[in-house]
Amino acid sequence: MQLAVFWGCKILTSQYAYEMSVRQVTPKLGVELVDLKEVNCCGNPIESVNRLATIYMSARILALTNEIGLRELILPCSRCHFTICETQYLLATDKKLEEKITSMLREENLNYTPDIKIWHTVDLLHDNIGLERIRESVKREMGGLKFASHIGCQAIRPSYMKRVDNAENPRKLDRLIEALGAESIEYPEKLDCCGAALLFSHQEASLSLTGAKLRALQERRVDGLVTSCPSCHIMFDTKQENSAALIGSKLSIPVIYYTQLLGLAMQIKEEDLGLHLNKSPVDAIIEKIEKRSGRTLQF
Repeated sequence: MQLAVFWGCKILTSQYAYEMSVRQVTPKLGVELVDLKEVNCCGNPIESVNRLATIYMSARILALTNEIGLRELILPCSRCHFTICETQYLLATDKKLEEKITSMLREENLNYTPDIKIWHTVDLLHDNIGLERIRESVKREMGGLKFASHIGCQAIRPSYMKRVDNAENPRKLDRLIEALGAESIEYPEKLDCCGAALLFSHQEASLSLTGAKLRALQERRVDGLVTSCPSCHIMFDTKQENSAALIGSKLSIPVIYYTQLLGLAMQIKEEDLGLHLNKSPVDAIIEKIEKRSGRTLQF
């Protein structure tokens, strides 16, 4: 299966581990990722300034997918996924807007097509590749490990558009964790925001949200928090120390991308999954897997 891939800004500028782990696990599941010939921002950062420009930039990503002859596109970044899905929805429901955007793209000799199938990492693995194939790929024992999942707001909302999972009771990421043999817990704070949306305007409020969720999980003695969104991962992993200082708690929660956890289960080297780039104590997860598998894991 060939899929076009658009990484977005955050993954290529700071969250290298996400790209590394996605590129490592997908070929083992029969997926070939094809990079676009050129890229631009999805447009989300300027939505409040120029909505038309945002829609144009998102539509341009879909047109670039069309240009390389593919009809399926994976967007690992949840913010990009939301923005481009919203553009696809708006163009499908507003004929005049679609004509305007299509005309603008033609000036670049680009053709927009509405039939591009958009995937996120989570629904690609869950709905397309499937849980059975995920189970078959496991080479390292994960039994006995207990994780909490955090799929993030922008992958599941707003519910009037087709999103990655159910907005009120998302379960796909949990099932993917369970397919590795681990336990995925239910917890009251599961749908609480990571705080990323407030980071630049209300930093203390942002870090308070991050810290409160991490503290709740630490009290439940989970082995780690599993993410699938670069913005959420930045808050829980990179900003964990800052959030701990703000709420006055000592936090030590391993935070790991699902594709990194899947890669560990597949027996892929940790350095190839970018685990050395995680700021949270993911070595604790590695040590527990090592004890269960009887193998020495090395960076």
